[in-house]
Amino acid sequence: MNRETNRRQFLQHSTETAVVVAAATALGGVHAFADEKPTKVRLGIVGCGGIMTSHVKGLVSRREAVSIAWLCDVDPAQIDKMNVHVTRDFQSAPPKRTARYEDLIADKDVDALIIATPHHWHAPIALAAMQAGKDVYIEKPISHVYNEGPLIIAAAKKYGRVVQQGSQMRSSPVSEKAGRLLKEGIIGQVKVARAWTAETRTVERPLPDGTPPAGVDYDRWLGPAPKRPFNPHRFHQTWRMFADYGNGEIGDDGIHDLDMAAWGLGIDTLPKQITARGGRMMLDGHASEYPDNMNVTYEYPDGRLLIYENYPFTAYGLHGFDNGNVFYGTEGYMIFSRRGAFSVFQGPKGTPGPTEGKELRGERGYAEHMAEFLNAVRKRTPTRASAAVAHRSCALVHLGEIALRTRGRLDFDPKTERFIDCDEANQLLGKKYRSPFGLPDVV
Repeated sequence: MNRETNRRQFLQHSTETAVVVAAATALGGVHAFADEKPTKVRLGIVGCGGIMTSHVKGLVSRREAVSIAWLCDVDPAQIDKMNVHVTRDFQSAPPKRTARYEDLIADKDVDALIIATPHHWHAPIALAAMQAGKDVYIEKPISHVYNEGPLIIAAAKKYGRVVQQGSQMRSSPVSEKAGRLLKEGIIGQVKVARAWTAETRTVERPLPDGTPPAGVDYDRWLGPAPKRPFNPHRFHQTWRMFADYGNGEIGDDGIHDLDMAAWGLGIDTLPKQITARGGRMMLDGHASEYPDNMNVTYEYPDGRLLIYENYPFTAYGLHGFDNGNVFYGTEGYMIFSRRGAFSVFQGPKGTPGPTEGKELRGERGYAEHMAEFLNAVRKRTPTRASAAVAHRSCALVHLGEIALRTRGRLDFDPKTERFIDCDEANQLLGKKYRSPFGLPDVV
């Protein structure tokens, strides 16, 4: 390699580096860029239970160049557990601790937040963080009600922030292979996508109100939700059963499968009609405010269909999977599972085609999805589950729930993002927020 070639390579590298640094500076990005090693991203964790353990395990397994600067949770016991995990497996320096996410946002050394709270807190924290110049990884769904989605999109654009929803299957090895085959037309044009959640559920009987665990800031846990006495069901894990904090099965496990259904269809718009039904089939006496089974059909402007089904009575799942999709094309179909498998069947006789499964089973993309987010934070690049992509998937949760609560069948205008001739449904696109925990005025 001659001296001139080396010079050209150096100039090209210098130019590219300058562009990245300039972009990062303009967008308030990570503090510095290194030529050889990835810049260490300073993270704040909000919500230390549940899925957050998997996220930290992913950081450990990939030895990601990050430091966890803060642990935030209204329950100090959750912080204690996470702190042991972080300091034992990931870093020697203990993170700072707080029950107030505002402390993380005020810390100018924090680059990004990982938000894994109950759903009703996602948008208030994410919007405040972006306004303060932080990037955000938000667990699914990014919004608790429909109207929060467009606000998150607008804030990300206004403040130049990176957003990643926790739709981990978009980054898994099995999704990459299946997506490539679908784009190549292995089953022709995909016209219908079917998504399901088919898992047995435990009946949670109603419990009397009680006293919050020692040290828990329960008023802050409620946050924007209505004021009410503490109840064990309306707290860790089982908060998902109640509309004040979660979105039922369709917004818990279902959002993963809805997201992959939209991914398989290649959808870049919102549906024009939603039809929903649901009820109690197996879980009589369940404390949940949501039905134990649900079926929603979404019709898109070009006539394509997305169908969601939720059943609580099956231990065997559908097509062998408790969570999954079928993509129906003009020349065949693909069975796909976020457990890490897919099978293709082609032609009128359903001739078996490419199959992936055993060696990929269990690879749901957690570590890869977080790695893509961290890379986007450093380089100011788009993410697979950006605010706009996430909103289109989360919208399916909210529109389905609203259709179920109202007429059962609703027409929707994808351009105005309003229901047609149904004021009751339009009122449910938003909600009231308890003061002083409302949405920040960011856009």
